Amino acid sequence: MVCGGFTCSKNALYSLNVVYVLVGLLLVAVAAWGKGYGTVSSIHIIGGVIAVGVFVLLIAIIGLIGASTHHQVLLFFYMLILFMVFLFQFGVSCSCLAITKEQQGKLLNSSWTYMSPDTRQVLEQSLDCCGLLNTTDSTEFIKDVEQCRAVCKQKQVCSTCGDLMLQHSGKVLKVLGGVGLFFSFTQIFGVWLAMRYRNQKDPRANPSAFL
Repeated sequence: MVCGGFTCSKNALYSLNVVYVLVGLLLVAVAAWGKGYGTVSSIHIIGGVIAVGVFVLLIAIIGLIGASTHHQVLLFFYMLILFMVFLFQFGVSCSCLAITKEQQGKLLNSSWTYMSPDTRQVLEQSLDCCGLLNTTDSTEFIKDVEQCRAVCKQKQVCSTCGDLMLQHSGKVLKVLGGVGLFFSFTQIFGVWLAMRYRNQKDPRANPSAFL
């Protein structure tokens, strides 16, 4: 039988929202992993991805309720909000993929400037590195290295914290951008599916009921 009936549309919409729940959890988990590592906390895009992940979870719950009850109002707001999420997620995902290493370095350098010496030392000990980048102000970089208390300094073989941060942030942004961009297109399909399901008649409902 061709998948075009009420039950098929309902099951398809229900399954799609289960996928959205998994996508939301994945986005939050990957972004929180990168943010919790401490290397990309200055990149506000990751905070945006976490917000998108939470929002996708909420809209997926609305979609699950709307699909199971065929609630017209919930399905309408589901379509509207899902389309808005698509626009936002598409923009954030493209930003993750488009940001260059040079731009990431500027963001990290700006964040490093506002850090207190104690915060810098804690970060250096956590990542086992000294200083931000050799390309930054040489006087400030030498001062950071002199005050560094990382274990690697005793071995006289230390990487700069900026290099470690950029390497990690690049991987995180690629994963976030790829996952977000791929699943953002499924949200357009979700809008179409919800619209179709909303306009279908429930065979179990009262024939004279308003749809």
